[in-house]
Amino acid sequence: MRNAAGILQRVLFNPSLQLPFTTSVLGTAAAAVATTSARSYASTAALVLREFGVPEHVLKLTNVEVPLPESLGENEVLINILAAPINPSDINTIEGKYPLAPELPASPGHEGVGVVSAVGSKVTRLRPGDRCVPIEHSQGTWRTHGVFQDRHWHRIPSDLPIATAATMVINPPTALRLLEEYVPLEEGDTIIQTGATSATGKYIIQLAKNKQVNTINVIRDRPNRHQIELELKDLGATCVVTPSELPALMRSWQHAPPKLALDCISGEVTAAVVRALSPGGTLVVYGAMSKEPLAIPPGHLIFRDIRVRGFWLTGNYAKMKDGWKAKEQLVDRVCALFRQKVLKPVPVDCVPLSQWESAMEGYRKNHRDAKVILTNYGDDVCM
Repeated sequence: MRNAAGILQRVLFNPSLQLPFTTSVLGTAAAAVATTSARSYASTAALVLREFGVPEHVLKLTNVEVPLPESLGENEVLINILAAPINPSDINTIEGKYPLAPELPASPGHEGVGVVSAVGSKVTRLRPGDRCVPIEHSQGTWRTHGVFQDRHWHRIPSDLPIATAATMVINPPTALRLLEEYVPLEEGDTIIQTGATSATGKYIIQLAKNKQVNTINVIRDRPNRHQIELELKDLGATCVVTPSELPALMRSWQHAPPKLALDCISGEVTAAVVRALSPGGTLVVYGAMSKEPLAIPPGHLIFRDIRVRGFWLTGNYAKMKDGWKAKEQLVDRVCALFRQKVLKPVPVDCVPLSQWESAMEGYRKNHRDAKVILTNYGDDVCM
């Protein structure tokens, strides 16, 4: 065991989050490392899910126990979670609608950033003081501290802003894979996407601009439409349109016709972007935020040879020859893109973990405009 002495007083809990009771519930990550041997525990705070349902009804901020540094298993790491965002996949998990359901009780949270507090005797990938992010799903990051398997976390540069690091292992890798997996894109090509105001949509715009690929960005009509258009064009969008404006745009389009469509909305807007695709083009569906069925007139598949593919980041990793190494390499690429200023972080709204109900309300009202982040160390996380 390395660096065990003195760790507890420095990092094991945030006094402002202590609650008037203690429970032995460990959540997804910690439950996996509980043993029958004698172990010493400390009480920390976590959002705990005991049944699936509406987040506000089924989540509870609870004191949970995590092993002390001297009780860590040989391949375990104790991580102090600094910040963790609320993603659609988190909400789907809590509601019981996600393909990978955790064993209950569990702490939600697929994404986040933390600092290593202590490591087991055989851990070489991480050292105390390292900043790290999860590269395995369902780590349960909506907590102050947790014990995890070392291979499930990856070291990142400490100079990345905390809010950027907390939100970098889902949306930016998704954008990269969408642009690289399905259609070879060259300078001057065109793609079209729905959900352009989402975090992934904004990263797609920036990455496409870096490749000198044109982007047609379809957004819903809204009162602040002009402001949104300016923001997206500042990121590098070629044009921004609503579904009703798309036909007129395509009639006057002077660039190469779109060969790739990326859709995270589903419903009728999908039919609009499919009509804009060139014959033989590819539609990739990676979300269904409208919760409506996919609407594609069959004639586009029959007579125009439009291909339809689905994308899920977790499943995409599983298909790779060396999934673990591929995850690490992709995270390293994302880190480099942020440090090189190719990618700009998306707007965030930081809320203390102790005010998680307010964070949920903010997510439902504003998640398309700003990423809501649960933090353990105040508003400076967002600076």
